[in-house]
Amino acid sequence: MVATSSLNIKNSACISELIQQRFQPAPVTDFDYWDYVVPEPNFNEMVFEEQKCQSLVRMLESCLSKSKQTKLRCSKVLVPEKLTRRIAQDVLRLSSTEPCGLRGCVIHVNLETGNVCKKLDKIVYDPTVVPTFELTLVFKQDCCSWPSFRDFFPRACFTSSIKRTLILSPGFRLIKKKLYSLIETVVEEC
Repeated sequence: MVATSSLNIKNSACISELIQQRFQPAPVTDFDYWDYVVPEPNFNEMVFEEQKCQSLVRMLESCLSKSKQTKLRCSKVLVPEKLTRRIAQDVLRLSSTEPCGLRGCVIHVNLETGNVCKKLDKIVYDPTVVPTFELTLVFKQDCCSWPSFRDFFPRACFTSSIKRTLILSPGFRLIKKKLYSLIETVVEEC
């Protein structure tokens, strides 16, 4: 607001009235407050997001199941509770700013064991859409869990099936690379 000396009495009275009203807030009822503060949830959108999350969880679990027999050469893969759900939620969050969303995503799934990173599979959420970004998901092997208990028990207690069990760590890494942008790669360690 610019103040000038050419204001007439009517305008200056109006301005002083506005200034006084600003310092005396109008009474707000609880109903009015919640109308302005909390937006109404869009339940259709929430259900759709949950469906996408569940679909992505199934894809990740299927990828691990196929890799168990082909690339990992183990009899069991033990996955921490809700790990695939957390990953799916992070993938949805990272895809929310993309032009095609999750439909334009390609996920490269890897497993890090020690200093070696082994490629497991590639997940394409919607093969009919040209990918706009890639995510590299790196599972980590849990080296410090219960296989270290072998030292406390006689060797006869552990069969060879334990040696063929892969235990995943609750931590993982997501690397986002935009395919049609000059923006740097985003790395998230979870």
